[in-house]
Amino acid sequence: MVNYTLTRSNRKTAAIYIRSGSVEVRAPLRMPKRDIDRFVLEKEHWILKNLSTQQSQAQKKESFVVDYGSFITFRGKQYPVIQDAEPSSCQRQRSGQRDSVRAGFDEEVFYMPPGLSPEQIKSTCIQLYKMLAKAHISKRVSYFSSQMGVMPSAIKINSAMRRWGSCSSQKSLNFSWRLIMADDSVIDYVVVHELSHIKQMNHSARFWAVVESVLPDYRESKIKLKELQHQLSAEDWK
Repeated sequence: MVNYTLTRSNRKTAAIYIRSGSVEVRAPLRMPKRDIDRFVLEKEHWILKNLSTQQSQAQKKESFVVDYGSFITFRGKQYPVIQDAEPSSCQRQRSGQRDSVRAGFDEEVFYMPPGLSPEQIKSTCIQLYKMLAKAHISKRVSYFSSQMGVMPSAIKINSAMRRWGSCSSQKSLNFSWRLIMADDSVIDYVVVHELSHIKQMNHSARFWAVVESVLPDYRESKIKLKELQHQLSAEDWK
């Protein structure tokens, strides 16, 4: 039988959690150990399948590299990372008599200065993602907030890994910079989702009615968002 750690608490049913290659069973205080073992045995196929998937994702994440020649995702499309591309004049930084190349994105490629290590390239890409996310998401918030008749108190970009967006009780909106990897319809869905919380600070039927009134096909975007989450689970963007 699969090895597992057991956590008992004042709960009504048993549940299995698989994280980082480990299996945890959370069970009611008085549930007999033999019943817990039988429950785990019944779920063994599901457990082994998920352990295998997590191991595969961990291996992919460990080997994930962003280097010159890599392709990375921006607004649902793949763009190459290239070395020492010739930026436009407005993207150059004058230094004496020479133009020093800076990192940037020109809607065709992500260009990097020469001589960077893969870690430096990844770090630079993250900084670019944050700036691009701030610019694009802010525009979409402005567009939909006007349409929905709501006004957030602030728009912030953070590095959250498990939450695409959030809305505080003070109407401050927070978005993970990783959201800029999603295609435009998905970005719009997350923006509308968080703006809807200004009207309904919950996930009630009324909340989803607000979302649907703005984006009737939001369910398709939810599916795409899960697909992006699966993609990023095998990419190390820390």
